[in-house]
Amino acid sequence: MMMEKKFNGVVVPMISPFTPAFKVDVAAAARITEHLSSYGAHPFLLGTTGESVSIAKEERARLVSAVVKANAGAKTVYAGISGNCFSEVVAEAKLFTDLGVDALVSTMPSYYPVEPDQQLRYFEQLADEVPLPLIIYNIPATTHLSIPLDVVEQLSHHQNILGFKDSEKGEERMIDAISRWKDRPDFAYLLGWALKSQQALFLGADGIVPSTGNLAPGLYQSIFDAAVAGNKVLATAAQVKADYLSEIYQKDRVLSKALPVLKIMMSAYSLCGTAMLPPLYQLPAEEEKSIVTRMRAEFDHLINVNTSNENE
Repeated sequence: MMMEKKFNGVVVPMISPFTPAFKVDVAAAARITEHLSSYGAHPFLLGTTGESVSIAKEERARLVSAVVKANAGAKTVYAGISGNCFSEVVAEAKLFTDLGVDALVSTMPSYYPVEPDQQLRYFEQLADEVPLPLIIYNIPATTHLSIPLDVVEQLSHHQNILGFKDSEKGEERMIDAISRWKDRPDFAYLLGWALKSQQALFLGADGIVPSTGNLAPGLYQSIFDAAVAGNKVLATAAQVKADYLSEIYQKDRVLSKALPVLKIMMSAYSLCGTAMLPPLYQLPAEEEKSIVTRMRAEFDHLINVNTSNENE
C-alpha cells in the first residue's frame, strides 16, 4: 500500500507558453494550469520541460504569478529555482515564496564537475537558506552529473529537504531509491522517467513527473490511481497509451527537438502556442500543420487524449 505523503501524485513539469514576442503567455499558462488541475495533477514550473534556463528573470516571475493565480490553491505548485549563482537562487526562492508557490525544486549548478561531498554541502546550504520545502532534482542529461543515492540519503534527514525528483534512467537505481524511501513519511521519491511510471508506483514510489502529462495528465492520473487501488489492468492500459503519445514527439529526437513537438501537440487543442526560446526553435509551418492534423485525426477531442483504452 502506497504511503500518503505531503508531496506525491502526478507532478507535471509544465511547458512554459510564450507569445510570438517571446514573452510568457499568461492566458495560456492559466489554461494549462486549469487543464492539469482538472485531472488532479500538480504543476511543476521552470524545470527542463519548461525551458527554465532560457527565460528572463522577470518573465519567470510572471509565469509563477500566472500559475499560482490560476491554480487558486487547488493543487501543490512546485517552482524550479535551479541556477549557477547561489545568491540568485536563494533570492528567487524567496520571491517565489512571496508569490505563493508551495515547494521549491533545484538541481545542482551545471557548470563545474563537483564531487559528492560538494553536492552534499550545496544542498544543505541551500535548504538552510530557502523559506519553503526543497525537492532535490537529479537530471544528468542537462547537469552532466549524477547525485549519488547515498548523498540523497544523507540529505533526506535535513528538516527542510522533503523529497527527491530523479530523472536519471536506470532500473537498478530506481528500485534502490524506492526501497530506501517508500516507508519514510517525511521524504518523497518522485520519478522523472515516464516510461517506468507504472512500475515505479507499484513498487512504492510516491509520485511521477511526466512531461507528456502536459497534454495527457488524465492518463498519468489513471496510472497513479490504479496503482493506489492495485489495479494493474487499468494501469497498464493507461501506461501503453501514454507511451504512445510520448513516442509521437520523442522518438528519434533529442530533447531540444522533442519539446517543440510537444507544444505543437498541445496547440492542436488550443492549450498553448508553439513559440520556443533560443536555442530551441519552432518547426517549419508545414511540419506543425502535419502534427496538428495527426493529433486531431487520431484523437479528435482532448478528452480522448486523456482517456485510457480500458476506460473507452
